[in-house]
Amino acid sequence: MRLRSVCFAIAAIFLPSAALAQAWIPTSEVEGLPLQVTTNGITNTVYLDKGGSARIVTPGGRTISASWTAASGRLCLNTGAASECWPYAAPFQANQPVTLVSSCQSSSTWLAQSVNSIPPPASGQRGERGR
Repeated sequence: MRLRSVCFAIAAIFLPSAALAQAWIPTSEVEGLPLQVTTNGITNTVYLDKGGSARIVTPGGRTISASWTAASGRLCLNTGAASECWPYAAPFQANQPVTLVSSCQSSSTWLAQSVNSIPPPASGQRGERGR
């Protein structure tokens, strides 16, 4: 995907389990792992690293530094020259591509080939169905 002066693309995933939502911290499931993001037939690899830093690796191997935020049901990337946000209300799921439209009206398909484990609810919190 080529960076445009206004937008570039990312997507979000929907939550399959209410129990997962209780312990989920946005991006914890993919922090540091590669996300394949395809827009207009071009696939970039996006890494959401700790502390809000991000890397976008182009098909040609060029790395673009960026930052990310996840708040109020939105995942946003900012390269300094471009900024774009996508709906993000639930964790990415391994090998489940999702296509969403961004704040710049750009459609992208996201794929996490693997995800980090999401920790169980803290001691004293009840899981799904009161367990």
